[in-house]
Amino acid sequence: MKDIIVVDGCTSGMGFEFAKKIIKKEKVDEIWLLSRRMERLEALRDEIKKINPDLCVQLIPIDLSKMDEIDSLYNQKLILEKPNIKVLGLCAGFGRFSHFENVPLDVNLNMVDVNLKSTIAMAYYSIPYMKRGSNMMIIASDSSIQPVPYQNMYATTKAAVLSFGRSLNKELHYKGIHVLSVTPLWVNTEFFSHAIDPNAPKVVINYGKIDEASDVMDRAIHDLYKKNKDVSVYGAKNHLQHALVKILPHKLVMKIWMNQQKLDGTPTCRKMEEVSHE
Repeated sequence: MKDIIVVDGCTSGMGFEFAKKIIKKEKVDEIWLLSRRMERLEALRDEIKKINPDLCVQLIPIDLSKMDEIDSLYNQKLILEKPNIKVLGLCAGFGRFSHFENVPLDVNLNMVDVNLKSTIAMAYYSIPYMKRGSNMMIIASDSSIQPVPYQNMYATTKAAVLSFGRSLNKELHYKGIHVLSVTPLWVNTEFFSHAIDPNAPKVVINYGKIDEASDVMDRAIHDLYKKNKDVSVYGAKNHLQHALVKILPHKLVMKIWMNQQKLDGTPTCRKMEEVSHE
């Protein structure tokens, strides 16, 4: 039985960094890389081969929004090859900055499919191939710890992902499988190119510090091997926000967010006089 690492959503951002870093931590026979974009998978394979030329890299193009493709991964790869998954990295996800009424329904539902349903399905199919000592890392978000107007569906799906990951960690404790959920703040990735609609009113105007994916993944991998950890939080600001959200009413937290971004709750996002002074 071969030992493997499986990473989805790995062709950019945190998934890309996780795949490159986790192979330095775990000794395995293969790493399976899952994403829609084959050319990006090939680029990641080249990066991994620079780090470990002897590691077998399997590239698996897959659209994680489609359950039939996830089913095929299970039926055509996992059942047939019966690997031992030492690390499962669930990194797929996207968001949209906009008023709920401005986002097409298919985009909102696609967020549910990619962010939440694929996470559940990948975990469900992988657990039978994980043994005592295996680890699972799930990318949630700082948005998962509070309601976030104008990131409504993203925050909603990530809140579900965080709850799923933390509960799953308890449920898999008897098998010796550790599940870590990662809740980064703003991270310098392609997330923004998908989240910002250039044809819609601008939503986020105050970001503050933007972290690097490499740094966030260094912390996540460090925390992954601390069995008492179920949530990884990177940075002092993120730790502070986690603490405050636990004690402040969420109505106040949302009001602070709306004031920071000068949002007025309407589909146009801001009063025209506020927009003209940005």
